[in-house]
Amino acid sequence: MPPSPRYKPSAAHLALGNSFYDEVRAAVFPEHILRFRNQAAARQTGLETLDEAEWISHFGHFQPLPGTLEYPLALRYHGHQFRHYNPDLGDGRGFLFAQLYDLQDGRLLDLGTKGSGQTPWSRAGDGRLTLRGGVREVLAAGMLEALGVNTSRAFSLIETGEALQRHDEPSPARSSVLVRLSHSHIRIGTFQRLAALQDRPALEKLVAYVLETYFPQAAGTGDEAPAITLLRETTRRVAQTGAQWMAAGFVHGVLNTDNINITGESFDYGPWRFLPSWDDSFTAAYFDHSRLYAYGRQPETLLWNLARLAESLIELASYDDLVATLEQFPALYHDALDRAWLRRLGLASRGAEKDRTLREAVSVFLRASGMPFACFPFDWFGGGCRAEQALQGPRASFYLSQDFAPLRAILEEYTSASGIQTRTAFFAREAPPDILTDTMDAIWTPIAKNDDWSVFYGFLNEIEKMKEAYSAP
Repeated sequence: MPPSPRYKPSAAHLALGNSFYDEVRAAVFPEHILRFRNQAAARQTGLETLDEAEWISHFGHFQPLPGTLEYPLALRYHGHQFRHYNPDLGDGRGFLFAQLYDLQDGRLLDLGTKGSGQTPWSRAGDGRLTLRGGVREVLAAGMLEALGVNTSRAFSLIETGEALQRHDEPSPARSSVLVRLSHSHIRIGTFQRLAALQDRPALEKLVAYVLETYFPQAAGTGDEAPAITLLRETTRRVAQTGAQWMAAGFVHGVLNTDNINITGESFDYGPWRFLPSWDDSFTAAYFDHSRLYAYGRQPETLLWNLARLAESLIELASYDDLVATLEQFPALYHDALDRAWLRRLGLASRGAEKDRTLREAVSVFLRASGMPFACFPFDWFGGGCRAEQALQGPRASFYLSQDFAPLRAILEEYTSASGIQTRTAFFAREAPPDILTDTMDAIWTPIAKNDDWSVFYGFLNEIEKMKEAYSAP
């Protein structure tokens, strides 16, 4: 069965030329067991009509989709890893498999992989992904989407029947291949590579391509240099995503410049974690000994990464204009953080000054109280109308304390955002779905011991309920 007639393929990335990528082949796997299929995303791309065999053919064997890339592309880039420059990066266990258009908004979409085999950039790695790693990415992307974060989405997860040796998981570990859907795989590191190679023509070509492909409404407006337009648009998007992470209590874990893309979408989930309670020093990666990428340092890290993008563009724009553009980040970030907390709390804005006061009061309370991070916005979603339920619920002791009194007075002044349904069955439960260490263990253990996926699928169903509840029209 072919894709839906609505399916609109593309091969836009080829316009950059083969100096930006290497044509590669996918690994040949001994098994292909479909574990996750994102049918909602498939409908958005016109791929919902594929049957299981066709799905596995495209997203397990990587047979080309009609009209898109003939061969997968391992993209070339450099990057700072924990602030140390590495010129030997590139897609080492993934590739750009296909491009197509979003049928809802017309934007270009990438289908990229993780665990699809070795490439010229594998650096002696096996190019594989553990099944546990694939499950973690599906869960992270789903949870972040439900919480309103600008994220890539897990599109497909197929178990591939290999035994992998890993130092950070019990081995032999089961293997998988993941496909993710996002709007771009062009990273800050893509620009860094060209700057390091002193390839100004290629940099100019990349800037023009990005503006035309991803920022068409911004391109050609005013007299500013194209490189400034690109930096401004990327800065705005990265600031917004960082704010959404903070309001979600999310710690990415590996905020290297090759993990920050120019459309600002959050992607590539490895050692991520969610906060149990507010802790600025909380880290996700066990190897982040200096806490460089701790929860509270994420905003400054994003700005540091954007400065590396600005450095890469120094031959294409004036220093003063680049600096002035970066200086917009703090205001963009704080405005986005105010909006992100309003969304999490389901509240209508009362103006910038009052919204900032609310958000700051939230942070003061959560820091002081130590209450579960995810539970506060759940308990008070919709504002003061939730007071009776919150004050009689399992976390009443937090809300009856003096620490909460100033924030409660502010919440009482707010009204629910238009269309928010605060009395749904979802909010009648005691607590929201949350992925902490114990939750992840509870999801993974039945899979590892008995190949029992029921808890995993049940949790995905809970995430869908949360997404629906938080985004009620």
